[in-house]
Amino acid sequence: MNLMSKQLDRETFPDFVKALAFASRKHSQQRRKDADASPCINHPIALVSILAVEAGIHDRDTLCAALLHDTIEDTQTSVEELVESFGNSVASLVQEVSDDKSLPKAERKLRNIEHAAHLSAKARLSLATPDALRVRDRPGARGHRPAGPRRCPTA
Repeated sequence: MNLMSKQLDRETFPDFVKALAFASRKHSQQRRKDADASPCINHPIALVSILAVEAGIHDRDTLCAALLHDTIEDTQTSVEELVESFGNSVASLVQEVSDDKSLPKAERKLRNIEHAAHLSAKARLSLATPDALRVRDRPGARGHRPAGPRRCPTA
């Protein structure tokens, strides 16, 4: 499927909804570290909104991976579980953008920078968009939304 196709097709839409339900279930007891302690699922939904609505991306794997991108690092989700539920391509994208939480934060960030040049085009979209959310949520930024996304605690 073309990254810039006009709509999710009838075969793709159920997968997208399945990914949304899966991510919602996995993050159901998690709250963000923002002033409102908003639900963690708000972040993946905002990410998908930027990709689909603002960037016009309607690729099944990209959108499903965007919804699922924090499940490996912030919940008890395994790569195998994602493969079984969504296939290798989605699981690979999620794994590509997931941090190794066993490493100190500074080392994870350094690895992300070193690894960025080797990411697939679809993974770059999912990795760059959260940064766009953070920039947009800063006070004084155009389109600023107060109490923006903050990292969810690990389950």
